[in-house]
Amino acid sequence: MSLQVLSTVSNSSLLQPGFSLLNFGGHVFFFGQKGWPKRSCPTGVFLLDIKQNELKMKPAFFSKDSCYLPPLRYPALCTLRGNAESDECQYIIHGGKTPNNDLSDKIYIMSLVSKNSKKTTFQCVEKDLGGDVPEARYGHTINVVHSRGKSMSVIFGGRTYTPLAQRTTEKWNSVVDCLPSVFLVDFEFGCCTSYILPELQDGLSFHVSVARNDTIYILGGHSLQNNTRSPSLYRLKVDLPLGSPAVTCTILPGGISVSSAIVTQTGDTEFVLVGGYQSDNQKRLACNTIVLEDNKIEIVERVSPDWTPDIKHCRMWFGCDMGKGSVLLGIPGATKQLISDANYFYILRCKGAEEDKEEELTAQICSQTSAEDPGDSTPFEDSEEFCFSAEANSFDVDDTDTYNEDDEEDESETGYWITCCASCNIDINTWVPFYSTELNKPAMILCSSGAGHWVHAQCMDLSESMLLRLSEANVKYFCNEHVDLNKGLQTPKKAVRLKKQPMKPLGKKKTMKLSTPTKKSFLRRLFE
Repeated sequence: MSLQVLSTVSNSSLLQPGFSLLNFGGHVFFFGQKGWPKRSCPTGVFLLDIKQNELKMKPAFFSKDSCYLPPLRYPALCTLRGNAESDECQYIIHGGKTPNNDLSDKIYIMSLVSKNSKKTTFQCVEKDLGGDVPEARYGHTINVVHSRGKSMSVIFGGRTYTPLAQRTTEKWNSVVDCLPSVFLVDFEFGCCTSYILPELQDGLSFHVSVARNDTIYILGGHSLQNNTRSPSLYRLKVDLPLGSPAVTCTILPGGISVSSAIVTQTGDTEFVLVGGYQSDNQKRLACNTIVLEDNKIEIVERVSPDWTPDIKHCRMWFGCDMGKGSVLLGIPGATKQLISDANYFYILRCKGAEEDKEEELTAQICSQTSAEDPGDSTPFEDSEEFCFSAEANSFDVDDTDTYNEDDEEDESETGYWITCCASCNIDINTWVPFYSTELNKPAMILCSSGAGHWVHAQCMDLSESMLLRLSEANVKYFCNEHVDLNKGLQTPKKAVRLKKQPMKPLGKKKTMKLSTPTKKSFLRRLFE
């Protein structure tokens, strides 16, 4: 076993715990990024191009007849082949967490349509299921079994949110173990059937499952109800006759107490188990070889690789199977780094040195052949490639237009996912729709203070009726931080006095004075 260090400086924040890797014909694709996809790669699926110690991520595309596939973390996935000898395969993806922390209950089938040196195109189809459809979950497993010329998928384990009737305000988003039911999924007819087996008493999540023919072996896993990592080893046998399927379970000795471990296949009947945790605060540095033969399983400990001091002393690690006996491992970066969510990555090769050299030679020949046949694809734009590299001048001549995510407009800073005020609690990873008009982005309103800035309506404590009225009316709005300041700056203007026309004085009635007889005679004589 050999350990290769990848030099990563930027853009590694996309690779967070819960991601998945898909291997199509020796080419590894990344799926399940952190956050919603950006316009540079709306599919959220990337081709991992590893040369020496550099890792580059090139966006992949979906065909026009594909459905929408959200970036799911901790889903269950497995390969589906037409027959045992065929190299062409499809991937089944079920469940997982969306960036909004919603759980998915949908199942997708992803297949490779075309690939050349410039462009990779996939087709993603959502399958409609009926019957006992498994509830939305994450941290579970899915495998394909073959019996009597038929094939079916088997889903087991995982976690889900507490039912609505049992939720409280303090534990609204708490999770519980799914019931230990076994689900058989028939893709030909789109029907699901659940089985309750007496040997499976407790729910499990983040366990390991390996399948061969009509048998599935389940080992490890964590139970939330008991807060234990079960050392049990289960063998599920599925019989697919003309009538109803039959599922049996047997408890075997020799299990391993581990959760979140990674399994990679190194041979036709040989697998390697690496990573995981043996307790909440202790990683499992030991490795094991798993050999499947007919109805027999053998688990033996093997020599572990020379782990680096960073791996030995870090509290957590994560990764995924790359296929062909290789595993991509990640550990958190140092806290002194400027980027808090940056990670270091390693490639663990579980095959022998001679086999590794043969694979590297084959990969070089394949890359040279693909470079000579560019096909009818269009060239990449500047924003179509992520690069993980230590030195900018170490690129090849044809890689000078590699994408730098720093040049991309970050929606978390300039779009909907900003910190609009001191009390803002809108986070891209935990946000859920609050208003009926919201779908996948929070409602915002423009504050007219100064040059204007956008704030979240939810952070301003706006009711839905008030938000609709403000959006329809042509009035200025001021956020909570600027409304008082705006009122203080607005001094009342001097009122212009209107020139009033002088009113005509009212004639006053004079009091009548009584004249004496002497005055009356005088006046009479005067006018005569």
